[in-house]
Amino acid sequence: MDFERWLAKLADFLVTLGVPAEYGPIAALGLVFVSMTLVSLVVVVLLLRRKYRFGERQAEESAEPPETTAEVAREEDLSPAEVEQVPVEEPLPTLVAVPEKEEETVSLYQRMRQGLARTRSSLVGRVDALLGSHARLDNEFFEELEEILITADFGMQATQELVQALNRRVKEIDQREPGQLHKVLGEEIRARLKTGAPDWPTPESGPLVIMVVGVNGVGKTTTIGKLAKQFTDQGKKVVLGAGDTFRAAAAEQLEIWGTRAGAEVVRHAEGSDPAAVAFDSAKAAVARKADVLILDTAGRLHTKINLMEELKKVRRVVDREIPGAPHETLLVLDATTGQNALIQARTFQAAVDVTGIALTKLDGTAKGGIVVAISSQLDLPVRLIGVGEGVADLRPFDADEFVAALFANN
Repeated sequence: MDFERWLAKLADFLVTLGVPAEYGPIAALGLVFVSMTLVSLVVVVLLLRRKYRFGERQAEESAEPPETTAEVAREEDLSPAEVEQVPVEEPLPTLVAVPEKEEETVSLYQRMRQGLARTRSSLVGRVDALLGSHARLDNEFFEELEEILITADFGMQATQELVQALNRRVKEIDQREPGQLHKVLGEEIRARLKTGAPDWPTPESGPLVIMVVGVNGVGKTTTIGKLAKQFTDQGKKVVLGAGDTFRAAAAEQLEIWGTRAGAEVVRHAEGSDPAAVAFDSAKAAVARKADVLILDTAGRLHTKINLMEELKKVRRVVDREIPGAPHETLLVLDATTGQNALIQARTFQAAVDVTGIALTKLDGTAKGGIVVAISSQLDLPVRLIGVGEGVADLRPFDADEFVAALFANN
C-alpha cells in the first residue's frame, strides 16, 4: 500500500536523523498522529472564527436604527401635520434636574441630619431610654440626664443650665410623649446657641481679609480650601496666603487647594517669617483687586507663647497694609476632640481677637454638644460647621436647623 511505503520512507528518514532503527516505525506513526491532531485543531479554530464573524454581520444587519420622523414622511408621503401623528420610536428622554435652589435646600438639611446622626443616636436615644425607665421626672431622672449631657460634651456649665431650665418647665412635659421633652430641650439648647452674622463683613475698601487660626491637625487648610472654592463659585476673586511656614508641606497642600478652587496662592520658602508672607499676600490681593484674602497661619500650640506673638505680628502687618484687616478671625476647632477644643478656644481667644468658630468633623463624633458648650461658655458664635468631606459640607451654622436635625424623628 502507498501509505505503508510512505510510512516506511518516513521511518528511514527519521533513522537518518538519529532515531534508533528499531524505533523508526513507531516514531513515524507518532509523528503522523501528532501532525494530524494539530491540523484538526487548526481547522476547528478557523471554522469557529468564521462562524463568529458571520454572526456579528448578521447582528449588525438586523440592528437597524429607528426611523426618524423625516424618514417616515418620505416613505409614506405624509403631510407635515400627519407626520406628528405617526408613532415613531424615540430615544429615552434626558433626565431634567430639580431646580438648583430647591435641590440645594433639601440636600443641605439632609447633610446636616446625616452629620449629626451619631450625636442624635447617642443623645436623643439615651434620653428616650431614660424616659422609659422612670415613672416620673424626679431628681434621679435629672441626675441621669445631666450625666447624658455631660458625656455628649455639652460641658458642665451648659449642662447645669439646661437641667435647671428643664426642672423649671417640668409641668410642660408629659413623659409619655417623648416629643414634648424633645421640644423643651431643643428650645433650651437653641437659646444657648450663638450664630455669626448671615453674611461676611463688607470692608469699605480693599478685599475681605479672613485670618484662619487653630492648632495643627484640626482641618485648618482643608477649611480654607473649601471656603475659597465657595467664594470662587460665587464669582469672587480669591488670594490665599500660605502663612503656615512652620509645618512641612503646608504650603504645598494649600497650593493644591488653590488649584482646585481657582485661587492664587502666595507662598515663601519653608521656615520664612509668616508676617512677610502676610505682607506679600496683602500686597498681591490689593494689586490684583481680589475680593477675598484668606490667610493660613501656623498652629504649633506646644510653643504657645511664640505662636501667639507671631499671630499678633501678622495682624499688625495686615492691618497696616489693609486698614481694618483682618475683618474676620476664624478659629478652626475639631469637634472630635471634645473638651480639648474648648481649651484651645480659650487659649486663642485670650491671645487674638477671635470673631467666630469653624467646627470641623462634626459628622465624626457622637459628642455634638460641643457646639453648645462653645457658644455658651465662650460667648463666641459658631460661624461654620463641617458635616462631611464635600465642599458643600462646610456650611454656615444655622442654630434652628441644628436643633431640628438633632431631634429629627427619622
